[in-house]
Amino acid sequence: MVEEMFCYQCEQTVGGKGCTKIGVCGKTPEIAAMQDLLIYQLKGISIYAKELLDRNEKVDDSIAIFVEDSLFMTLTNVNFDPAAHIIMLNKSQEIKENLRKKIGDSNISSDYALYDLNSSKEGLLEDAKKAGIMYDENLNPDIRSVSETIKYGLKGIAAYSHQARFINYNSNEINNFYFKALANLTDDTLTLEDLIKVLIETGDMSVKIMELLDTANNTVYNSPVPTKVNVNIKKGPFIIVSGHDLRDLEMLLHQTEGKGINIYTHGEMLPSHGYPELNKYPHLAGNFGSAWQNQQKEFDNIPGCILMTTNCLMKPKDSYKDRIFSTSVVGFEGIKHIEKNQNGYKDFSEIINKSLELGGFKENEEIKEILVGFGHKATLSHADVIINAVKDGSIKHFFLIGGCDGAKPGRNYYTEFAEKIPKDCIILTLACGKYRFNKIDFGEVAGLPRLLDVGQCNDAYSAVRIALALADAFNCNINELPLSIILSWYEQKAVADLLALLSLGVKGMYLGPSLPAFLTPNVLQFLIDNFNIKPISTADEDLKQILG
Repeated sequence: MVEEMFCYQCEQTVGGKGCTKIGVCGKTPEIAAMQDLLIYQLKGISIYAKELLDRNEKVDDSIAIFVEDSLFMTLTNVNFDPAAHIIMLNKSQEIKENLRKKIGDSNISSDYALYDLNSSKEGLLEDAKKAGIMYDENLNPDIRSVSETIKYGLKGIAAYSHQARFINYNSNEINNFYFKALANLTDDTLTLEDLIKVLIETGDMSVKIMELLDTANNTVYNSPVPTKVNVNIKKGPFIIVSGHDLRDLEMLLHQTEGKGINIYTHGEMLPSHGYPELNKYPHLAGNFGSAWQNQQKEFDNIPGCILMTTNCLMKPKDSYKDRIFSTSVVGFEGIKHIEKNQNGYKDFSEIINKSLELGGFKENEEIKEILVGFGHKATLSHADVIINAVKDGSIKHFFLIGGCDGAKPGRNYYTEFAEKIPKDCIILTLACGKYRFNKIDFGEVAGLPRLLDVGQCNDAYSAVRIALALADAFNCNINELPLSIILSWYEQKAVADLLALLSLGVKGMYLGPSLPAFLTPNVLQFLIDNFNIKPISTADEDLKQILG
């Protein structure tokens, strides 16, 4: 039995230092150990894969897919199922052995590559100790800090790439970068400067995968358009779809046509209402609840079903454990999991039948609507209006308030900040951080809504597209625009977002509610010196600093 762990990959980690007894997310020491060992195995696989790439030989796509799924599986609030981790660990050993045979005699001597998975659960849990973040007590703290930041950036990239790959968009460059970056994390000859170069490249790859996912979603589901979404409930059976994966939502909408079942989005699935190819289904009824961290209260004993498609899963309460289903890499011990077939198709008949059996809500609530669908295409269709409004002084400033939400105290800052922004400013928002203020009526400015919902966390790329277009119109660079970015972070996709923005040269971002525990003072100072990263203070002080 594993009694201790160490994890500091999310913002809510205990004491701002690290979870050692159990994860704030609910991750047990056993799951933490398996995830550490799975990452260790990925590093070993990557050493062999990089050797093949160095020989100008192709690495089979199935290996990149496995690495991607494994990275995503270890992201915060994704998978808590021990059985699923054992399956992935065994698969990792099989892949590693096949790569060894393919490479033949070589001078590879890394422990990561040569390690063979223990055949017993007890043995592998014991072996997992050497895969722990703090195992090497003599490792330079700054090297550990940059290495962990790269690893978390890779997890974010994997989440986005997994989403794009499911709708048949993928990148060989991203596939090969997994191997290159993970292999670099095993190389103790690399200096801090060497690793910072890998960190910067991780930001470059974050931009590329967000661009690919943006292309994928806008092509397959058509570009988002401004759309009103009901945030109250309707009478009848229902299924709530949470996460990010639009294809899962599409398949469920198709399979529930004509069955009298209302489909509600939840969490980061809210922006899907803006996509014409999804919104064409009349039983896409609205959005249920608020941000992911309130799910245990909001799902408590509801008379319908929940489908978790990507991350943001919390330990299900007994009152709804029989009606919550997972799919993709998501999992929790004791809940039903829906697999895809070899063509990517998923049969949702079990969750459909369960929702009909439960019967759903008995009465309609009064309709209350919010606006979504302001991706770069929709927003830039008003470019002339926006540019003229800036020139004549009607619009003074733009604020991008985006990122992850969480339960830790201090996040009321984002609500207060949004409410105090002057009425001659526009607020862009994205990801689940928007739930702190997206039901507030901010009114209009220059004939446009003051609050523009740009989309999911990956749509940070969309926000940048908007900013770059405005910079081009005003013949300036992005940092000379009347634009301020207020970023809230929780998990590793936000790390990828931050690295992407830094890669694009964005400076002066405000980061909160607390700084990452995995950043040492020296690494933080590097970000401050090179990118002018600023920790948030109070809404009043930060607004005063921004607006003068």
